[in-house]
Amino acid sequence: MIWVNYIKGFKVYLKLEKSLSDNSIDAYLHDIEKLLQFFEISNKDIPPEKVTSDDLHSFIKYINEIGLSATSQARIISGLKAFFKYLLLEDLITQSPAELLEAPKTGRKLPDTLSVEEINNLIDAIDLSKPEGTRNKAMLETLYGCGLRVSELINLKISNIFFKEGFIKITGKGNKERLVPIGNVALKNIKIYIENIRNKQEVKKDFTDILFLNRRGARLSRVMVFLIIKELAERTGLKKTISPHTFRHSFATHLIEGGADLRAVQEMLGHESITTTEIYTHLDREYLREAILSFHPMVKRGNQ
Repeated sequence: MIWVNYIKGFKVYLKLEKSLSDNSIDAYLHDIEKLLQFFEISNKDIPPEKVTSDDLHSFIKYINEIGLSATSQARIISGLKAFFKYLLLEDLITQSPAELLEAPKTGRKLPDTLSVEEINNLIDAIDLSKPEGTRNKAMLETLYGCGLRVSELINLKISNIFFKEGFIKITGKGNKERLVPIGNVALKNIKIYIENIRNKQEVKKDFTDILFLNRRGARLSRVMVFLIIKELAERTGLKKTISPHTFRHSFATHLIEGGADLRAVQEMLGHESITTTEIYTHLDREYLREAILSFHPMVKRGNQ
C-alpha cells in the first residue's frame, strides 16, 4: 500500500510541479511499475525508502538481460531517478539510491532494435512470386511474432503448432519446452506456406515434421536464415546491422515498451529467472496470450 501512496504523490508532483503531459506521466509511472514487477519476480517485499542502489542495479541488469533496448533502459533509469528525487524532495528518503544509476557496462554491444515500420518494410520487401518468398514471409512473421531464437525457428515442428489454441510448443536451451502464443498473422502465413508450397515439395525422410524447409526438402540452416535477412536489409536500404536475433530483441523491446508484464516477456522468451534461483510459478497460458494480444505491434497488422 505504501508504494501506491508514494506513486499517487509522484503523479501529482509530475502533473502540477513539472507540468508534464499525460503521456509523459504515464511513461514515468510505467517505469516504476516495471521495478515493482521485478521485486515481485525476485520475491522481495521492499518499501520505497528501503530500496538500495544494489536493488536498482540488479533491476537494470535484469531488463538488460531480457533484451530491452539501450534507449528503453535509459528511459527507465530516467524515470527511477525522477521518482527517487521526488521522495528526496518530500523528505521521505535521505538519499536517492538512483543517484549514480547508469546503464550496465556489458562486454557486448546490445544489438540494434528494429522499429515496427522497419520490420514491416522488411516483410513487405519479400518477393512472393517465388516459392521461397512465401516461406520467408511465414518465417519472419513467426520469428518476430513469437520472439524465437534462430535455432528454435529452424527446428519448429508442424506437430507443435496448435492452430486452434493459438500456441506453439518450443524446445529451447537445455531441451526445456515452453508454450509461446502465436497470433493470427503468423498462423495465416504458416497455413499459406504449408498448403501452397510445403505440401508440394518432396520432403526428405528425417524432416517430414519440420516446418521450414529448403529447396532440397531438408531443414533450413542458421546461415540461410541470416542470409535471407541480410538480403532483405540490403533491398530495403536498412543501414542497421541485423540478424535473426534482432527480431527477438525487437519482440521483447516492443512488448515491454508497450506495457507488457516483465514476467510474461521473460516466460515467452524462455529465460531462466536471472535474479533468483527459485522457479517462480509459470504464468497462465491465457495470460501470456493476452500479453501478445494487448501489447504486440503485430496486432495492428492484422487483427491478431
